Amino acid sequence: MSLNNPTSVYQDAVSVLLKGECDFMIGGGFALSFHTGIQRDTKDLDVFCQPKDYTHLLKCFANDGYRVELTDSRWLAKVFKDDYFIDIIFDTVNGICNVDEVWFFHAEEGDFLGLPVMFLAPEELIWCKIYVQNRERNDSADINHLLLKTGQRLDWQRLLGRLDAHWHLLLAQLLIFQFVYPSDYRAIIPDWVFHDLMKRAKEQYELPPSVEKVCRGPLIDQTQYEVDVKEWNYKSYTMKTV
Repeated sequence: MSLNNPTSVYQDAVSVLLKGECDFMIGGGFALSFHTGIQRDTKDLDVFCQPKDYTHLLKCFANDGYRVELTDSRWLAKVFKDDYFIDIIFDTVNGICNVDEVWFFHAEEGDFLGLPVMFLAPEELIWCKIYVQNRERNDSADINHLLLKTGQRLDWQRLLGRLDAHWHLLLAQLLIFQFVYPSDYRAIIPDWVFHDLMKRAKEQYELPPSVEKVCRGPLIDQTQYEVDVKEWNYKSYTMKTV
């Protein structure tokens, strides 16, 4: 049984990163709290960095006595201390939200347990969370709270650019936001954003359907759409690389 508590473990972990002059940002529940004020127990600490930097972060932790693990070389590493762990994230499981220097340019300075850090900007936080729609976890409520508390200062054009071909997910989220907050959505969601997305949706019905049978479900849930690909002969959707 660990004698430490998560607060001290996470504070010590961030101290290691600062001491090692690592380039990183805080995401997850702590970033949500930073932007919305929502406080909740969290099982881990999410640390974001660029793919080129995660090895440096892991070495800093290893040199300080932490156990480190490259969990998935495509997007995730983990750091362990007693009963707690830190996720080192440099992409997302679907390969869409690759961390780059733009994330750092827009990240916001803040205080983390008395330490100066950078938190993910709300646009990147929404971008990551909008693909989390599985049975075990759905981040729709988190996004609604982010929109409620940061929507009036969001760079909506940048958020649209981030989602690009997956604008359907943003439109769906905005409709849910309207349902949840019928007295607030007009002041938070710009008219031009909603009308632009509705126009795109309408125009899709004016085109013939896709020739290929494609299922984009695995982008938001990697398990519940397996039947579509494995048994129903849909092609799994993957991002093109450039």
